[in-house]
Amino acid sequence: MVPRWGKWVGTELLPSPRPDGDLGPPTEVQHSHGRGGCEARAKIIGVSTPDWWEDPDLAAAVAEVEEFAGTAGWNGAPQLFALVATEELRAAQPELAPSLGAAVYTPIAQESLPAGELSEALAQISWPDEVAGCVLVQEIVVLPPDAGGELPEDPSDAAELAARHPARAEARLVAGVLRAAKGGACLMRLRGEHEDAPLRGGDLAPNLVRALHLTFED
Repeated sequence: MVPRWGKWVGTELLPSPRPDGDLGPPTEVQHSHGRGGCEARAKIIGVSTPDWWEDPDLAAAVAEVEEFAGTAGWNGAPQLFALVATEELRAAQPELAPSLGAAVYTPIAQESLPAGELSEALAQISWPDEVAGCVLVQEIVVLPPDAGGELPEDPSDAAELAARHPARAEARLVAGVLRAAKGGACLMRLRGEHEDAPLRGGDLAPNLVRALHLTFED
């Protein structure tokens, strides 16, 4: 059984307005996926879509990025990916067609984020119109639910204490959003004995999802 973890450090983000940014070269990553019907069922019975629901095409892109990041092993730096509609990319750059998969979105790796606070780096990001969404992958420290009350309010102090906590666990957190859709998709893979059973859900990292949405605001 995979334990439920109640606190992680490194996702309390408060971005601000950003200057323009550019796309980098495409990074090919492939992952098969299926489609869920939660959103359709929610609309039929007249209730709002639950926070944990994930757009299946966005969830597939998040899984692709996590798989790609996993090939490099652990102890990696945070990395940002733009999501571009695959059909639009194929039409704009036909020479890429043989390397593009069947997924709705193609992740495009961006330049390395600057050192320092992740919130400050994201605050400098904005996207051209052809970018449909984005995905961020980062490694975090996770603590069990009963350890949350031990952390100080200051983020730097909390991160330092979490890094030394005897019950800490390392994890890779990947979150993605779409420009034209609310919510997001998240995947968290705990390092160690539960590494083969990642946690999924659009509500895993709400502050990070909000921060990524802000990169699409004017």
